[in-house]
Amino acid sequence: MSKVDTTISAFRWVSILEAISFLLLLFIAMPLKYIWDMPEYVRIVGMAHGILFILYLLGGYWMFEKLNWSVKILFIVFLSSILPFGPFIVERKYLPK
Repeated sequence: MSKVDTTISAFRWVSILEAISFLLLLFIAMPLKYIWDMPEYVRIVGMAHGILFILYLLGGYWMFEKLNWSVKILFIVFLSSILPFGPFIVERKYLPK
């Protein structure tokens, strides 16, 4: 496995984990906070999601350089970070298999 393959694999994992953490935050932690008055889950999941979000953006830029993506693809990758299922789409569409 080459260094580029390892980098792509790492970004793939960060992408998947970031998307899952966002979904957990939106559909589990936030309802627990606002419906059942249990804010501790937002703190825990929110912190994990924040770290993964930053890693996703840094990884997206790294992929931009390594895979010679256009600025348009980089913009799509960054935009997808704020959409609930966006990183899943990026992982499938823009990363080599």
